[in-house]
Amino acid sequence: MTSSQGSERRARHSDLRRGKHRTEEPGENFARGFDALGELALAGVQVSARATDLATGKVLFSVDDHVVMPTASIGKVLLLVEVASRLAGDSSESFTVLDRAPRDAVGDSGIWQHMQSPSLPLADLAALIGATSDNLATNVLIRHVGLEAVRSRTEALGLTRTALLDLVRDHRGPDDAPQLSIGSAKELTWLFASLARGEIVSPEVSQRVVGWLSLNADLSMVASAFGLDPLAHRTPDHNVLLMNKTGTDGGVRSEVGVLRGPRASVSYAVSMYYADTMISSRLAVLDGMRQVGLDLLEYVH
Repeated sequence: MTSSQGSERRARHSDLRRGKHRTEEPGENFARGFDALGELALAGVQVSARATDLATGKVLFSVDDHVVMPTASIGKVLLLVEVASRLAGDSSESFTVLDRAPRDAVGDSGIWQHMQSPSLPLADLAALIGATSDNLATNVLIRHVGLEAVRSRTEALGLTRTALLDLVRDHRGPDDAPQLSIGSAKELTWLFASLARGEIVSPEVSQRVVGWLSLNADLSMVASAFGLDPLAHRTPDHNVLLMNKTGTDGGVRSEVGVLRGPRASVSYAVSMYYADTMISSRLAVLDGMRQVGLDLLEYVH
């Protein structure tokens, strides 16, 4: 590393520790999270984060929130928005049964690949994506609605730095998109805040997507700080209510969500891109995300 690169990294770390866009009001400085993100940035992790107050839109903190980052499975939310839009006003469409095919097969996250049923209703596939980020269900739904339809919906929402780029693949070749999805923390916090307010397409569509996402069992990142039951948190627990989506890939940890509490509600997004060469590196990233979560919980509670 050159001396100029080192100086740039130290300067960026210093900015993080001071807290870009950080408010100095009591209980709102997010110092714990900023310090953790600063340490990660100094260690070479690419960090992007943002949190806004759901009621006022006030930016509580932001770190490189305009930067486009790989977000792994978070792009599946855009697929869910398109599916929910097609279900609007036609409840019978929810029961449209889709078959899985050999070309849809993929490993990793999800449970449909371990189930005997070769066919499931469309709405059930969306629920599987919300609950377990089901890769097989994702590929079947993409085949049903088409990636182009998801892209058109994304553009119609006004998102220019966030996209679902491809099918889920066990291996990405030179002709495949390099990432499943990308996004900026700024756009993702807007998307989730708008879902929470019922403003994405329509209140009906937003509510349906929120219902699917509220099933998410992955509370391993930012949400690990909230003390919720990973398998049952659709209703308030100690006056805390969460809707979130996570994304995990080699060197990628990303989470976006809405956290509601008795004092306030926030929309947040945190993405990390790092060299996943040692377990200690991964654990440091996860701990940094948890520190941000502790600040968020303190703000809403």
